Amino acid sequence: MRILLVDHHADFACAVKEALLYCGFAIDVTRTLDEAEAALDCANYHILLLELVLPDGNGLDWLKQLRREGRSMPAIMMSSLNDLGRRIAIFNAGADDFLPKPVSTDELIARMRAILRRSTQMTAPLVTFGNLHFDPIARQVVVGGRILKIARREVCILEHLLNRAGRTVPRASLEDSLYAFDDEVSTNALEVGIYRLRTHLSQSGATLRIKTARGVGYTLELIDAASAA
Repeated sequence: MRILLVDHHADFACAVKEALLYCGFAIDVTRTLDEAEAALDCANYHILLLELVLPDGNGLDWLKQLRREGRSMPAIMMSSLNDLGRRIAIFNAGADDFLPKPVSTDELIARMRAILRRSTQMTAPLVTFGNLHFDPIARQVVVGGRILKIARREVCILEHLLNRAGRTVPRASLEDSLYAFDDEVSTNALEVGIYRLRTHLSQSGATLRIKTARGVGYTLELIDAASAA
């Protein structure tokens, strides 16, 4: 899942980014509303984390504008300004949650996961394909009743392929979902991730496989169905 953080406090932004990366999220950090607008034009985000007061404007007014434009991604607003009237205004502007600063990263992640569980993309939290079960909130992969220990990037690849199981997922779409703008990515990073994920699936006895569509992307398919074709 890809997160956009809009906050000009460098130490706080760094702490949030490290915590989210550790939990398996891709995160882009912007310092201003102009930078945030540019990021929204380039990528799709599952959650917006927004500071109330920013160098080039008010996060509350910007959120109102996003909602008027029909952008419905969940938003959590954060601020050290924590009076009742301001909190009411924040929710009326379209925020899904509010956290007063200083923010605990553990609480922030817990609230993000709660929002994701309620979001339309997560109405069916457990994804099943063949004998593999994936919990997108807990980031847990189970095959045949056994939990697999898979690195964060491979879990993200699997999630994206599961969301379009049986269809070819373009390489560019996978890379966009996996990597933030400032990630250092080698030219074969995706291929390495696919190889490792294939190894996990094969060794676990999963009844699915990843098929390469050369020059296009990758397809997650059931082994039995593929063999019968």
